[in-house]
Amino acid sequence: MSDTENLKGYERPAHHGPRPTTIANPGALGLFSFASTTFILSLYNVNARHITTPNVVLGMAIFCGGLAQLLAGMWEFPRGNVFGATAFTSYGAFWMSYAVILIPGFGVASAYSSTEEFDQAIGIYLVTWFVLTVMLLIGALRRNVSFIALLFFLAITFLLLGIGAWTGKVAINKAGGGFGILTAWIAYYCGLSELLVKGESWFTLPLGGIRQERID
Repeated sequence: MSDTENLKGYERPAHHGPRPTTIANPGALGLFSFASTTFILSLYNVNARHITTPNVVLGMAIFCGGLAQLLAGMWEFPRGNVFGATAFTSYGAFWMSYAVILIPGFGVASAYSSTEEFDQAIGIYLVTWFVLTVMLLIGALRRNVSFIALLFFLAITFLLLGIGAWTGKVAINKAGGGFGILTAWIAYYCGLSELLVKGESWFTLPLGGIRQERID
């Protein structure tokens, strides 16, 4: 009997979780980076301490929310975690692209003929990220409660900020900032849960795992 015949009827076993690897879990790095950058910008969006110019967040957006999250996503790929790799890489790219918009040298804002046109373009940009976040939310529905909450409130944040940019209403933009602060603290909780490894920490934090049926 040939090797080809021997392989007939053989089905490759499905992987239902991260594959064994020596790469450390980058989840805490990605979540903390996302949370910190989101927290700072959201405080600016609610005009905390009367701040209306968000440019101080540029460094965080490029290196923390951007580069660190991007690296976390790249490390998730060899671990076999498609969801984590997609989420971290996507939001790392989001923060880098957001920084590019704010940096005058790139000429993004100055390319528009009016502030109103620029705001409409920003609205489309933010609503696009709302759509992507909803897709990730769908992918998280069978993972755990904490990630579902994180992506749900993040989606609301993007939607409100997008509507705020379109309408020019400060109250809606501030509401988006408020939901962003809530999102950041949920991300901090998730990051701390990833950091507190069982057997190496005094306690752990539950993520609210969702029971899944076994597939043989």
